[in-house]
Amino acid sequence: MATKVTGLGDNFYAGGYDLSGATNSLGKISGSCNPLDVTDITQSAHARLPGLRDGTIEFVTYLDISAGNSAHALLSQLQTTDVICSYFRGTTLGNPAASLNAKQIDYAPTRASDGSLSLAVQMLGDGNGLEWGSMLTAGKRTDTSATAGSFFDNGAAFAFGAQAYLQAFSFSGTDVTVKIQHATTSGGSYSDLITFSQITGSTPLAQRATVSNVTTVNEFLKVTTVTTGGFSSLVFAVMINVNQVAGVVF
Repeated sequence: MATKVTGLGDNFYAGGYDLSGATNSLGKISGSCNPLDVTDITQSAHARLPGLRDGTIEFVTYLDISAGNSAHALLSQLQTTDVICSYFRGTTLGNPAASLNAKQIDYAPTRASDGSLSLAVQMLGDGNGLEWGSMLTAGKRTDTSATAGSFFDNGAAFAFGAQAYLQAFSFSGTDVTVKIQHATTSGGSYSDLITFSQITGSTPLAQRATVSNVTTVNEFLKVTTVTTGGFSSLVFAVMINVNQVAGVVF
């Protein structure tokens, strides 16, 4: 029987900022592929090959002018560097999630006649298309020391690599490294699959990391934090897209 869900209790992160409490709506979370017409004179209908991948995330935010880690602090910069955006469906480990490495296109306020103020934002993919995957943390997770998280059963092993996204909201300490580990059984020996760049300085920040598309990703996955100099707090979220078909290029 089908299991239907709502969009209640969702989360939206960008560049290590938690925009969930300031986001009114997500108008589009779109992954697309520009088809190439390769029809020849023998064919009576169009023939197409997949072309460039793309992605778009469009959302409406409220004007959040609180100090520090706020929507306005991030979005008003209209920065020219890439921003990693992540949509998390709820706060349950293994739930669907989507991420996009993107350029922010606008930050457009609308002041309605009833006095409401909202701002429309468009994020367009830059270098990678939109990627759907699974949450490896139950929304935001807080580690106060090196920790091995709960495992997620991905249902099967796949031999086609993976891409993963880290949103780091705040950090206190000397250093911390976030890893995705995998194993063939839930209680088995876990080995490193994807290692994000070490965090030693300021947050918020976001990262994308990959493993080759000919790498076997075992069925059971978990997120682990390790440190050499110690840390007292890391608030973060992680998702992974395990490729289920061969030849995926991102």
